[in-house]
Amino acid sequence: MKHQTTGRIACDGAAALAALRRRAAEWEVPLDETPCGLCFRVWDSVATLEQREGDVLIALQAPEERLLQTLQSSLAELFGEHGLTAQWDDVRQGALAPGLALMTVEAVEQLSPGFIRVTLRGPEAARFCEGGLHFRLLLPPKARPPVWPRICASGRTIWPEGDDALHRPVYTTVWQSGDLLAFDIYRHPGSPATGWADRAPIGETVGILGPGGGMCPDGSPLVLLGDQTALPAIRRMLALAAGEVTAYVRCAPEDMGGLTHDMRVKPSDDLLADLEALALPPPGGHVWFAASAAAARQARGILLARGLGKRDFTAAAYWS
Repeated sequence: MKHQTTGRIACDGAAALAALRRRAAEWEVPLDETPCGLCFRVWDSVATLEQREGDVLIALQAPEERLLQTLQSSLAELFGEHGLTAQWDDVRQGALAPGLALMTVEAVEQLSPGFIRVTLRGPEAARFCEGGLHFRLLLPPKARPPVWPRICASGRTIWPEGDDALHRPVYTTVWQSGDLLAFDIYRHPGSPATGWADRAPIGETVGILGPGGGMCPDGSPLVLLGDQTALPAIRRMLALAAGEVTAYVRCAPEDMGGLTHDMRVKPSDDLLADLEALALPPPGGHVWFAASAAAARQARGILLARGLGKRDFTAAAYWS
């Protein structure tokens, strides 16, 4: 791979390997055990940890600098939680957090009664349309100069706190061309992001972190279920799906736009009831569900109880 770095944990290597095994189990990331350590693959990147006496040698490889820094930061964060510090051969101390791009607000428009469309401009716009549907929007506090998250000497990302803390909602890239990208905000009463957009902050600088959250699932047939907050992601997946796809959407008709005429899309009054009644896809298919955190938990329980494997469905919390 094009980008790589190495590091070392100089003591208590067994604790580092144990911490990584626990985290991999939580995240369901496969680990390959070796005689002296372990290896895992994530984000198209590879991490190898080799124990030598009390030390652990770390080798990271990634296809992009951003992914290498993300992996390095994630491991540094994990080890830090257990009182361990990795000494890296190369750390971009002081650089912006991995995957963070600073963008300028180009336009804000009322797309429908329930949605506001925001268009951003920046030289890194194109990468937010590949490798993941979503990004995290970083909004600085009103009337304060922004303080952006940066990489510290340990490789961890340090986030601003207190009066400088950033609002960090997640959105879906709905459109991208050249140095422009757009995303849609669902109008929640009292939402900081809605209030920010209503100020029409043309020319302001914001941060966007990503992309992430994966692309459209590969399974076919693909069944999508989501409420209004999931509508932008469902639009993207309907456009990206290579095979058979059906979507159940709980959303006001006036916010559906052209999807009201899409024969693949069915209106839903109760997503969980529709999920219960759903004929589960055969092997090779995938069920994708996104709504509130409580509904996502229920959906996960329903699908597991009906015998669907964990890799055959997604149950995502889009709000709480």
